[in-house]
Amino acid sequence: MKESEIIVGLDIGTTKIAAIVGKRNEHGKIEILGSGKTDSLGVKRGVVSNIENTVQSIRAAIEDAEQKSGVNIEFVNVGIAGQHIKSLQHQGNIIRNTLDDEINQTDIDKLTDNMYKLVMNPGEEIIDVIPQEYIIDKEQGIKHPIGMAGISLEANFHIITGQTTAAKNIYKCVRKAELEVVELILEPLASAEAVLSEEEKEAGVVLVDIGGGTTDIAIFQDGIIRHTAVIPFGGDIITEDVKEGCTIIKKHAEELKVKFGSALASENKEEEIVAIPGLRGRPPKEITLKNLASIIQARMEEIIEHIYFEIKNSGYEKKLIAGIVLTGGGAQLRHIAQLTEFITGMDTRIGYPNEHLANDVPEEMAIPMYSTGVGLVIIGLDRFEKENGNNKKVKDKSAKKKRASFFDKIKNWFEEEEVE
Repeated sequence: MKESEIIVGLDIGTTKIAAIVGKRNEHGKIEILGSGKTDSLGVKRGVVSNIENTVQSIRAAIEDAEQKSGVNIEFVNVGIAGQHIKSLQHQGNIIRNTLDDEINQTDIDKLTDNMYKLVMNPGEEIIDVIPQEYIIDKEQGIKHPIGMAGISLEANFHIITGQTTAAKNIYKCVRKAELEVVELILEPLASAEAVLSEEEKEAGVVLVDIGGGTTDIAIFQDGIIRHTAVIPFGGDIITEDVKEGCTIIKKHAEELKVKFGSALASENKEEEIVAIPGLRGRPPKEITLKNLASIIQARMEEIIEHIYFEIKNSGYEKKLIAGIVLTGGGAQLRHIAQLTEFITGMDTRIGYPNEHLANDVPEEMAIPMYSTGVGLVIIGLDRFEKENGNNKKVKDKSAKKKRASFFDKIKNWFEEEEVE
């Protein structure tokens, strides 16, 4: 992997498991070499509920990606999501010994390392620590402190926590599928990397990734991540509502939602009717598209209200000039942007992961459903290049070690279980 710089993103979702193989071309764009997708059979609301089924699904997706890309996959960057993911803000500081030496990477690493020592609730671990801005000798709003002089170095941190058992189960599934985990990456951060521009992050934007089991939210302002949240609803709950409301089986409900579904009932006419095949010789069932859209709209309004609550809760509601960007499989629902604008009063667009992709990427890959997978490849490439860049080799050794701290615990548990 080090020689070829080919990175694999593995998105373990509630409805699908997708493996995406990519590398950076000479123009700095991401080239997709191949991808594999399979139904996710052992994941509920972003959390593994059946190890064996998840392992089989991962293997199927990886084999598919290997065939299409011609790459032998051993290492993967894995997304982590689920309603157990929480975020908090914390401030840390260190006092330096002398004014003579300028602030260097070691000082930054020491400050960030201290955040990993915060005491969490039982069963929770810190997954990621993201510096927001630095304060040097009470001078605030510094984004790049390296090279500056100062005795007191402080920073505001965005800290992301998750349940140890959930991360452990993801790790276990990937290892049982005979793969090595390089990084565990928070899925909303991966999706944001794939669909947002730097200008949007600077202006203030809400990234909403509507998946099958969960809806992930990441709020950026002034180029800094300010808030993350996970809502335990997604596209699956809409399918369930259609199934109950139209009294049809789940497979037909999903097909109805994807092919004819709309988030605005007012956009459909009463006379538009679709027929669903009857079960075992029974007559077909007729459903009006207006009725279908009414069912979808009711649930979608609830999900958007939750999203709006998180936006207001972050305290950045009035500072988000770029509005809302919807992505994920759920963002492919017709009229969803209009409904979101109507409820929140904020500009809304659908986010496609083609911001960083090369021009010759297959059309089926440049859809919102693959935003997380593409983002995992981008973050994996960025971290790989940072840790293997010639001029940064020495600097980033500590960064590599720091990120592994949460990971080492999971690896150790897994190895202990193997020994037993």
